Amino acid sequence: MPGGRLTQEDRRLIATWLKDGLGYAEIGRRLGRPTSTISREVARNSGRSGYRAEEATRVTGERARRGKPRPRTVPVVENGYGRDPEAVRAFETEFAEMIVATGLPRMTARLLACLSVSDDGVLTAAELAQRLQVSPASISNAVAYLEAQAMLRRERDGRRERYVIDEEMPQRVWDESVRSNQEWVRIARRGAEVLGTSTPAGARMDDLSRFHARINEIMLDDRVAVFAGDALTVLAALLHADRALSVPALAGALGWAPDRVAAALLVVEEHPHIAGPMRVDCREGLYRAVPLAERLTVGQLAALGS
Repeated sequence: MPGGRLTQEDRRLIATWLKDGLGYAEIGRRLGRPTSTISREVARNSGRSGYRAEEATRVTGERARRGKPRPRTVPVVENGYGRDPEAVRAFETEFAEMIVATGLPRMTARLLACLSVSDDGVLTAAELAQRLQVSPASISNAVAYLEAQAMLRRERDGRRERYVIDEEMPQRVWDESVRSNQEWVRIARRGAEVLGTSTPAGARMDDLSRFHARINEIMLDDRVAVFAGDALTVLAALLHADRALSVPALAGALGWAPDRVAAALLVVEEHPHIAGPMRVDCREGLYRAVPLAERLTVGQLAALGS
């Protein structure tokens, strides 16, 4: 029954539906169970050949005969933040399912979700394999896919290789999307030239090149969406510093490249709504965040002692 233990028939159905390619969320809906229940069941009872329903039933029976463990009397602390590990794992599964729905392979989605919910955003292949209960080969294939999409980067730590998701990942993905779209424009235009725009196939290629060219224009014009978060961070830095700073000084304090800081400042200048009740003044190459006093009435300014 929903909410109770999984039965042998439930496990048989899970095995069948997994072979049919169904996701954890859909299996959970069919059984009337939370997605996290299905993901934990599969994680506990999977081997090289996949999920093993009969083995899961046997192990569960042995666990029940040994008796239930005593409940914890204090919350489990994960990474010193006092989080509930079960809630974190459930969210990680939910996050991975969302990524799968966007079109990424399941193993790739699980690895990306696992890295994303880790506080450091850095894990080794061995750590990922242990957390996800999969083989190193599965990790390698998923990493290769994500690296090709600019969604993570590799770095060396002695003999070990670590995989990193950092704050620059959205910008890398955006740049890669722009580059990929420009390739669509280039190859489609080439196809139109080879096939001839007066032919049906050539006209189709010409339409395709124009379509992607328009997308490219929109993506470049809408880059404010990428830098909006950076703009707010730069504003917060200037407010905290409470003094005028140069681009190199801001870049050094934030640990960013100067070009990234300059792009964020440009967004603040060109899109003042992002800064809200603030603006950034620049004098002789030094930037300072100042409040927009014009948003306050004369009476309000007087009451504030301005």
